[in-house]
Amino acid sequence: EAQKAYVANLFQHELGFGIGPAGTGKTYLAVAVGVTMLISGAVEKIILSRPAVEAGERLGFLPGTQDEKIDPYMQPLYDALNDFLPGKQLAKLREEKAIEIAPLAFMRGRTLNNSFIILDEAQNTTPEQMKMLLTRVGFGSKVVITGDVSQIDVPDGRSGLVGLEKKLGHIDSLAFVYLDGSDVVRHRIVADIVAAYERFTNAEARRSSARKAVSDD
Repeated sequence: EAQKAYVANLFQHELGFGIGPAGTGKTYLAVAVGVTMLISGAVEKIILSRPAVEAGERLGFLPGTQDEKIDPYMQPLYDALNDFLPGKQLAKLREEKAIEIAPLAFMRGRTLNNSFIILDEAQNTTPEQMKMLLTRVGFGSKVVITGDVSQIDVPDGRSGLVGLEKKLGHIDSLAFVYLDGSDVVRHRIVADIVAAYERFTNAEARRSSARKAVSDD
C-alpha cells in the first residue's frame, strides 16, 4: 500500500519524497514512473543523479574518462533503467540526451525544464547540496527525492534529507511517503534484516529517552 501511495504521489505532485530502507523500491519505482512519462511525452528527458559519496570506504583516485570515473556511483540507476528499456533503446536515448545520468555536483548552475529528475541516495547530500538541487527545478518538471536516513555516509552526518519535512512539509504540490521493512521486495532475509535493525534502533531510542528522563529527575 505504501508503494501504491508513493507511485500515485509521483504522478500527482511536482515534488515527491520516498524515504525508507533498502529493498522498498524507492529508486526502482521512481525510474518506472520516469520512463512512463518520457515514453508518453509528458516530459522531454529523465535526469538521474546521485551524490558521489563512498559507503564507508575511500576508493581514492579512479582512472579513466569522466564517465568511467562516475559509472561506479551510478550503477544502481543503470540497473533500474535496464529493467525498463531494451539496451539499444537506452543507448539511443542516452546518446540523444533524453536520459542523462550525472553526479549531483554537475547540477549546479542549471535550470531543468520539462524533465523528470530523480535524486537518489539523498541522505548523502549536505543541506547545501539539497537546496541547490531543489532550486534547479524549471517549468514542466517533476522531482523525486529518494533516500534511507539509516545509511548516512556524508561527512559529519550533515544530511540534507534529515529534517527536510519540517522545512518543506507545508508547501503545496509536495508529498513525503515513508516506507519500512514491511515494504521490502527482495529476498525474505533482507526484510528480516531491515526489521531487526528497526527494532534495535527503536529499542535504543527508548533506552536513551529513559536515561535522559532519569538524568533530568
